[in-house]
Amino acid sequence: MSQTPVLQPNERRILRLEEVEAKSGFKRAHIYNLMKKRQFPQALRLGVRAVGWDSIEIDQWIDERVNNRA
Repeated sequence: MSQTPVLQPNERRILRLEEVEAKSGFKRAHIYNLMKKRQFPQALRLGVRAVGWDSIEIDQWIDERVNNRA
């Protein structure tokens, strides 16, 4: 029987859009608008029609927002 490995909080992996939406609370259009303004981590090209985001960059972006709240 194989077990699914448990990921550590800062273990790097590629997140797909659905996971980025869940983590950030934003939908696709807003994520892409923020990326265009360079206010959100840039997507990585995975293939002709596939992109993903670095999980560590997304976690750092979220941490910055939490630490900068008033």
